[in-house]
Amino acid sequence: MSLRIQLVIGIITVICILAICNTVRKKKLDLRYGLIWIIVGVCVILLDAFPGVLGWLTGLLGIELPINMLFFLGFCFSLIIIFSLTKTVSDLAHKVKRLTQELALLKRDMENGEE
Repeated sequence: MSLRIQLVIGIITVICILAICNTVRKKKLDLRYGLIWIIVGVCVILLDAFPGVLGWLTGLLGIELPINMLFFLGFCFSLIIIFSLTKTVSDLAHKVKRLTQELALLKRDMENGEE
């Protein structure tokens, strides 16, 4: 990879990390999700700064091409994000169900108290 491409990737990644930090600071993005993206950004910077690491990981895992290793890492990252979001949606569904039940009980108590 040429030095020019490495610099462009590094600069874009740093800008993205700063944008994520700003979004977390403004409380538009929850910290736990922002941290995942920041960790990915740091990994991209490390792979950009040390391209030999990707080749070493490729050889270690027995993958033929470094680009296939990148796709594999992206797939693993996607699965982690999907699992995290699925867990969050499940927790929110349980909370909505609980709140709905509590609201129904409060309405029933208010109706019984008025009669």
